[in-house]
Amino acid sequence: MYSSRRLIGQILKDKGLISEAQIQQSLGIQKEKGGAIGKVFVDQGWISNQEVLFALGEQHGMEAINLDDHEISSDVIQKVPVAMANIYRVVPVSFDGEILTIAMADPMNVQVLDDLRLMLHCEVKGAVSNEEQIQRAIENYYADDTGETIDSLLGELDEAEDLAQVVEEDSGYNMDQIAAMSATAPVIKLLNLILMQAIKDKGSDIHFEPFYGEFKVRYRVDGVLYEMMPPPHHLAVALISRIKVMSNLDIGETRLPQDGRIELTIGGRPVDLRVSTLPTIFGESCVMRILDRSVVNLDLESVGLREKELVMIRKFISKPNGIVLVTGPTGSGKTTTLYSALSEANKVDIKIITTEDPVEYDIEGIMQCQVNPDVGLTYAAALRSILRQDPDKVLVGEIRDRETAGIAVEAALTGHLVFSTLHTNDAPGVVPRLTDMGIEPFLIGATLEGVIAQRLVRRICSNCKVQYDPSLEEVHELGMQPHDLGGKRFAYGKGCSNCNKSGYRGRTALYEIMIPSDGLRNLIMENASTDQIRDTAREEGMRTLRESGLLGIFDGVTTVEEVVRETLT
Repeated sequence: MYSSRRLIGQILKDKGLISEAQIQQSLGIQKEKGGAIGKVFVDQGWISNQEVLFALGEQHGMEAINLDDHEISSDVIQKVPVAMANIYRVVPVSFDGEILTIAMADPMNVQVLDDLRLMLHCEVKGAVSNEEQIQRAIENYYADDTGETIDSLLGELDEAEDLAQVVEEDSGYNMDQIAAMSATAPVIKLLNLILMQAIKDKGSDIHFEPFYGEFKVRYRVDGVLYEMMPPPHHLAVALISRIKVMSNLDIGETRLPQDGRIELTIGGRPVDLRVSTLPTIFGESCVMRILDRSVVNLDLESVGLREKELVMIRKFISKPNGIVLVTGPTGSGKTTTLYSALSEANKVDIKIITTEDPVEYDIEGIMQCQVNPDVGLTYAAALRSILRQDPDKVLVGEIRDRETAGIAVEAALTGHLVFSTLHTNDAPGVVPRLTDMGIEPFLIGATLEGVIAQRLVRRICSNCKVQYDPSLEEVHELGMQPHDLGGKRFAYGKGCSNCNKSGYRGRTALYEIMIPSDGLRNLIMENASTDQIRDTAREEGMRTLRESGLLGIFDGVTTVEEVVRETLT
């Protein structure tokens, strides 16, 4: 059947968009470089991506629809709930009593049609449109539709005894039955709504946690976990299996941890989901890390740096060689800071290569390498190969062992600027950490160009911010006296609909930046203690994390609670 389809080139030629000569030239390029023929046409500048999509739709037997000129009745719109329309990026166009025609931006995504057939209980046929028209149609036709909520769906699922019976009757977990359960409409709909809610609230992680007699779902927003209304316990296996199917994991393997990835477009935004499963005594736990590319702004001026700190980091970026380290606990924004620095350094005359685990965001113009320990591609092995690729600047996702640290030092000594991360409590703590890994102090002193320690604190919601005079207890908690405040007032958020009653909206970073002077380098080479290095760095102007937090409090950006929770005196 596939062989009877018209070729993309022929369809575009019949539409008068390209010539036979251009097709032959593109076939030559494709033979030499590979890739899809449509992409070659686009790369040559002859046609647009949308024209290729329309041709693909025609090739697959789909009609092309201009949604801007198409009037859709409310009865048809109601066939597809708003959450489904947003997640799958589709708009229902017509229904003849048996077949529902939906407009979609990607005619190649046949999984969308299969999912919709299952959930809508009717035959579904695709038509091709474009992303912009679909977004406008969703905004127009679903403007007043709040849609089905997780709570209302869970109320229906409590009565879904057939799903419970499947598990109870087959406690040995027959894989065919589990696969069938994971593909049922209620499970797909529930997972979609959970994803939609977490992304809408700018969540960073979703936790699916089985316990004795209950199944919890929590999601992290601005570093704090919030619990959703728990799904019925009998849906735990089905939900986890559905996630594993979507991320191409083995649903039959429940005894070992697994890692996977899901790429979605939700609400018109590209979203990557990093999936991690872990066997526990009550079943598999699953955590999904949400990487919403539209939320992260890889711009140094937007990560919370003060003007003086911005100048320091730009000096690091412009160094010809050496090592620049970003340190802090997991989830402190280290990767975002490094990506922002690399984005600024990303110029046509600079070769940048990264080795990461995993590659979190794609940056055009930068070569990015995914670590794969299963086949021997460790950080150290990747870094060795990278140095043979003639880079100017290198990013190593994390320095975890002596071998990686040693190669990073060698790279710095041979004329490369190396960026990486390390887990220490503060900037001066980097020195003893590297020494513990077996790096000689004189090599640390010779190659270390800068250390950035950071923490993330929640921002006070600007919509409900209120100023107040701090209590004596709060002042003492910060290690200060009332006269140190100079009459400054603090702020907090009362809580409103804009911040889900939390009083916070978004996060900002606190920074501690250590620049090794000649004096500091001498201390490092003499194997001085961390306290000596810290004291000298502070004498030379280093602002500690706590001091950065105090500035945030005085500026009305964050609260005492946040600074005390994230920093030490």
